[in-house]
Amino acid sequence: MIPILKKELTSFFSSPIGYLVVTLYLLVNGLFLWVFEGDFNILHAGFADLNSYFFLAPWIFIFLIPAITMRSFSDEINTGTIEILKTKPITTWQIILGKYFGALLLVIIAIIPTLIYAYSVYQLGNPVGNIAIGTTLGSFIGLLFLASAYTAIGIFSSTLSKNQIVSFLVAVFTSFFLYYGFEALASYNLLGNLDYTVQNLGMSAHFNSIGKGVIDTRDLIYFFSVTILFLFLTNFKIENAK
Repeated sequence: MIPILKKELTSFFSSPIGYLVVTLYLLVNGLFLWVFEGDFNILHAGFADLNSYFFLAPWIFIFLIPAITMRSFSDEINTGTIEILKTKPITTWQIILGKYFGALLLVIIAIIPTLIYAYSVYQLGNPVGNIAIGTTLGSFIGLLFLASAYTAIGIFSSTLSKNQIVSFLVAVFTSFFLYYGFEALASYNLLGNLDYTVQNLGMSAHFNSIGKGVIDTRDLIYFFSVTILFLFLTNFKIENAK
């Protein structure tokens, strides 16, 4: 697994992809949070918190993470190197996890610099330090779990087509639906008493729950389940690929 992980990270940073992903994530967040006028601007919010960042980040990741993962297996399938990989003395799971953690590490590298946002808000508070540390820490943890689920979805989507654009679009749609789709369905109040249950099938509800600063095992189990499900689907697809 480690050699595959190193290979993935090397490929990201030996080309513009890795630098572009990190730069784009920081640039988009930075512009909306600190430069552009509007509801997301922290300086104009009137209170010290990072709610705007934790609202924006999941939506940015819906497009950014599929862009990272779209080539993971589609490129291997297109060039035929997936067959070569399968003949090497490594298991399918080692290949999948190597690619998965390689992509996830790139996402984490993009998130780490945004910790300075928390420090900035901490200093901007009146008095200094007037920031809800529990909810801020919980939201960062929730963001990591959300990114892990998006990455698993992207890795699986990359096995569905030789075309990277198709893989990208499938990952974007699936991530969007699992993050917001169930919440949107529940908002129409069409299912009566089942609305709350439907809402909790989506990632948004569990991300927001962790963001309250209380780590509920149900939320952790949910994200682990989504991640493991899509990794198992990836394994099934690779094992049965012809």
